[in-house]
Amino acid sequence: MLGSTHGTLTTDFRARVVACGEQPRPGAVHGTAAAEGDLDVSGRPLHAPVPDLDRFFRPESLAVIGASDAEGRPNTGITRQLIAWAERVGARVHPVHPTRASVFGLPCSASVADLPEQVDLAVLLVADPLPLIDELAEAKVKFAVAFASGFAETGEDGAAAQEHLAAAVRRSGMRLLGPNTNLNAFERFRDDLEGPAIALITQSGHQGRPLFALQELGIRLSHWAPTGNEADLEAADFISYFAERPEVGAVACYLEGLKDGRSFLLAADRAARARVPVVAVKVGRTETGARTAASHTGKLTGADQVVDAAMRQYGVIRVDGLDELQDTSALLARARPPVADGVVVYSISGGTGAHFADLATAAGLTLPTLSAAKQAELHEWIPPYLNVANPVDNGGHPVGDWRGRKIIDAILADPAVGVLICPITGPFPPMSDRLARDLVEAAEQTDKLVCVVWGSPVGTEAAYRETLLGSSRVATFRTFANCIGAVRAHLAHHRFTSSYRSPFDDAPRVPSPSFRKAQALMRPGRQLSEHAAKQLLRAYGIRVPREQLVTSAAAAVRAAGQVGYPVVMKASGTHLAHKTELGLVKVGLTSASQVRDAYRELTDIARYEGVELDGVLVCQMVARGVEMVVGVTHDALFGPTVTVGLGGVLVEVLGDAAVRVPPFGEEQARDMLDELRGRALLEGVRGGPPVDVDALVEVVLRVQRMALELGGDLAELDINPLMVLPRGQGAVALDALVVCS
Repeated sequence: MLGSTHGTLTTDFRARVVACGEQPRPGAVHGTAAAEGDLDVSGRPLHAPVPDLDRFFRPESLAVIGASDAEGRPNTGITRQLIAWAERVGARVHPVHPTRASVFGLPCSASVADLPEQVDLAVLLVADPLPLIDELAEAKVKFAVAFASGFAETGEDGAAAQEHLAAAVRRSGMRLLGPNTNLNAFERFRDDLEGPAIALITQSGHQGRPLFALQELGIRLSHWAPTGNEADLEAADFISYFAERPEVGAVACYLEGLKDGRSFLLAADRAARARVPVVAVKVGRTETGARTAASHTGKLTGADQVVDAAMRQYGVIRVDGLDELQDTSALLARARPPVADGVVVYSISGGTGAHFADLATAAGLTLPTLSAAKQAELHEWIPPYLNVANPVDNGGHPVGDWRGRKIIDAILADPAVGVLICPITGPFPPMSDRLARDLVEAAEQTDKLVCVVWGSPVGTEAAYRETLLGSSRVATFRTFANCIGAVRAHLAHHRFTSSYRSPFDDAPRVPSPSFRKAQALMRPGRQLSEHAAKQLLRAYGIRVPREQLVTSAAAAVRAAGQVGYPVVMKASGTHLAHKTELGLVKVGLTSASQVRDAYRELTDIARYEGVELDGVLVCQMVARGVEMVVGVTHDALFGPTVTVGLGGVLVEVLGDAAVRVPPFGEEQARDMLDELRGRALLEGVRGGPPVDVDALVEVVLRVQRMALELGGDLAELDINPLMVLPRGQGAVALDALVVCS
């Protein structure tokens, strides 16, 4: 059935759409209407619910189940921390313990049923939280946190226990954080910092420590969500919530796995609409990393290429290191939107400027050559023998007068310049002190981004600790690479969001007329013959060669005459995937005798190889073009994915392909082509004509429609080669492989 094979994860996500605790937002569809009436053609949600987590992060009342004040007990330290946190957020605390009259001087209830009021948040300091879920639901508790471990991170038995816990939570209407989480949500956040904040999501608490420490450098953090095993609340829920918090300037994530691909993309889509950057470390790039992540949190990691493509599709900025996560998140949270893409490098050393410029240019940043007039202006204060075209080499920042500030202001005044970067490889007082001060003062007076790389390994210098870190308008880095990566992400994010249109808005909601024709051709659990596969393509408007399926040599000759010489002949059967390797393809046949001989040879080879045929295809021979491959596969997390790449017999050797997760529009389809290393082939090389890129894009979009409509019934589709002809002549699917689920 259409939409019935997308797996338990998506089913759980759809169930959560109608769960209580949603927070309706202007212009968005939520709740029951979204679940029942706003699904795409594959039966999956087109909108993510936004859980109202205000009472999680700022409860008015808090119950601590299993509270203790006995010395030496693990729960005692946790209880003490929770009481201190509750005091900071203004929440009333209700300890719960069956044998204690009081805990830390607070009256203690014997059970959840004995709580003196309905509480917003219950923290469960018990080994097995499952028996408490019904009690908490009966008491109408809104949120619970389960610290207990021993669930999906431990293997099959633990995964089964976690599913029982998740099912109980779904029935209860309550929302649960954990299990296998920690106290990070209840840390002491600095409240003396101003400006946009970073909201932090981690699936491993310790991995968030470097981000939390950014507060000591003057960078504000507003929330920390340690999601643990995500039996209920997951990273996607917090992304959606943080994207609509006015104080959040960026969301930083450490992810070991994604609980549900669609829910993650819908959350990323919400952030993109709100223009809130999401920066993520996602482990699992390697087989070893994937195994470790699964053993730690019990989640699916997903094919990394698909994860990478899906994140790019929705503007999630993926980084590799925690240091990159810190620097990129901090810049994106606090920097104003860029007014231009041009980057100028300003340094006190020609070598430093050249080195940095090389790295920045290689990373894709634009370093414009400053105009002759601007260079002449800079030479009023910089000796004429120094290069000021970009990089700008000042030969030593002026210390004794006003010239240094004049130089910086003149650079920032150039309309082509949006970013000024000053790499200081090491402190050199008093020059570096005055340079830092001039940069800070200039940054306070401009709407352009000013970045400094402070390369000293010591990091205790006053110019760094007091001057640079004391400014919220200067972005300060410790390495060239992190500065370049963060600036690139900043510019790319604003380019992306300025023209972003959600693909979910245009996703098909009802099947096309092609769907009924396609259903009649599908054979559950079987591979289609090439002839049947091409009929499926034709049903979706994808061009295939003229061809006839024949079962005799005489019929082959008649078919060749009708198709038109020269012809191609191929064996056709339901178990043929690589016909060329078996010699089951004959090309360029120009006469009846060649056709007869080819028919006999193909059928003889098939008998020898034990291959059952449904006939032999006599096909039109199509003119040469660029051979591409377009296909559909299923990802465990994201469902159907569409791939396009260089095709032909070397497709697996070249491995030049790009992937997207439906739904996506024409712009994303064209972006897929731009990602290919062999993209230049489509424009014509060695005197060849440019090919019909528009026709190729149209095929990609039609294949996407097929993937969405056939859903889990289509296990695999491989059009290879898709011959893309010269511009204006279209594209023809010369061969196709279809496997039905």
